[in-house]
Amino acid sequence: MSSFAERCGLHDAARQQALAQAVQQIEAQGLELVRFAWCDLHGVTRGKTLVASAAAQALLDGVGLVSTLMLKDTSDRTAFKVFERGGAAGLPGFEFASNLLLLADPASLKRLPWAPATGWLRCQPWFQGGQPVELDTRRVLQRALQRLAQAGYGMKCGLEVEFHIYRIEAGGGQLDPEQADWPGLPPQVSMIHPGYNLLAEGWYDMAEEPLRIVQHTAQSLGLPLHSLEIELGPSQVEAVFDATDALTAADNMVLFRSAVRQALRRAGYHATFMCRPPFPNIMSSGWHLHQSLVDARSGANMFRRDAPAPGSQPDEAGFTLSAAGAHYLAGLLEHARGMAVFCTPTANGFGRFRPNALAPQAVLWGRDNRGAMLRVVGECGDAGTRIENRIGEPAANPYLYLAAQIHAGLDGLERRLQPPRATDAPYDAGNALLPTSLDEALQALQDDRALVESFGADFVHYFSRIKQSEASRYAQAEDKLDFQRREYFGRF
Repeated sequence: MSSFAERCGLHDAARQQALAQAVQQIEAQGLELVRFAWCDLHGVTRGKTLVASAAAQALLDGVGLVSTLMLKDTSDRTAFKVFERGGAAGLPGFEFASNLLLLADPASLKRLPWAPATGWLRCQPWFQGGQPVELDTRRVLQRALQRLAQAGYGMKCGLEVEFHIYRIEAGGGQLDPEQADWPGLPPQVSMIHPGYNLLAEGWYDMAEEPLRIVQHTAQSLGLPLHSLEIELGPSQVEAVFDATDALTAADNMVLFRSAVRQALRRAGYHATFMCRPPFPNIMSSGWHLHQSLVDARSGANMFRRDAPAPGSQPDEAGFTLSAAGAHYLAGLLEHARGMAVFCTPTANGFGRFRPNALAPQAVLWGRDNRGAMLRVVGECGDAGTRIENRIGEPAANPYLYLAAQIHAGLDGLERRLQPPRATDAPYDAGNALLPTSLDEALQALQDDRALVESFGADFVHYFSRIKQSEASRYAQAEDKLDFQRREYFGRF
């Protein structure tokens, strides 16, 4: 009888070889447990842990997963009434909390540096009949990349990720059964540095212990960490990664967030990728996404221009970017409001869009301008020429964040859109503003016909239904700070 992986059309000679190597590694490294992990709609890893002797068979036949895990909002409540007649309408295969199967990529096996004798595998969900689950966010990015490849391009991405690390204080009630709730209390914390001294070596030295854990965790997992920095806000830090292809970059972001939170927790620290932690006098965290298109065959940077376009001025895109780069830039601007909810998907994150805060507020681009939404980096002849999108929050689902860039940029390329002149006043009144709430961002997505078509109406409906559940509960919350403290600070 054929395996489930074969029925899904996945198990070819290359996968068989990777599977054999994975089994050999499990045995050689003395692994006792293997985590089969999957990234949910909110960018959180979930899955099951198998004993090592069961891992080889699970690589062939999958691991069962309740389908409602794909229907949860950020509080872990199921947003669709799957047990009511018509409650899962438009979601065939999800009725009655039925089962999905996780299939792992055997080549993704890693040994977790913080957990004794434990391996980790990246998975994606499939229906029991062998059909892919198209609502899976990693598959959403894979489809976008296929569309990009058909146009002759690949995508290269570099990550700059700001986040906060706190020291966990004893007590606080998080694990007190008398105070259990849904969602529960976050830990009580203190800071690892006092902030407001950007890149201060003394503050880095104060925070070195948790940052060493971040360093060792990332490097042990093979992630392309480039630097660790002290950011401006109290207890805020930044991790910068070398550029990779887009799918690898998204996979790395998922693994990095999950890994450092777990490794730091074991050492008595709490890492949060929530944009604005629930304390006074904090600074918002952003996720700055550097991106360029490359020629699918040669790998050459398709944004690079060797000399300014004839007659162009420094504030015109053609002074720095190729024609393809200018069209792509224009597409990102055209769909900025529609894509915002994929880049900043929490009710908390929209508080970052404010004047003079090194964060965007309006739909603008600039040349090396950190107040603009899009920052063009590089000069003529620079092989590293790229566009930095500064709209993202570090809690965003990486697959959806990157897919939104591709679909928006491709629309600009296909329609040969032209961007306006670069801004030199990103916070001036009168500019088209980014959404200022989750509700507004969801409506902007619904109003963007090109993005709805590119992502697929079924996916947009599914995504919007779940995010609207979060937005509605936030609107109804009497204590909005407590909502964010429980829903985001303790869980993201």
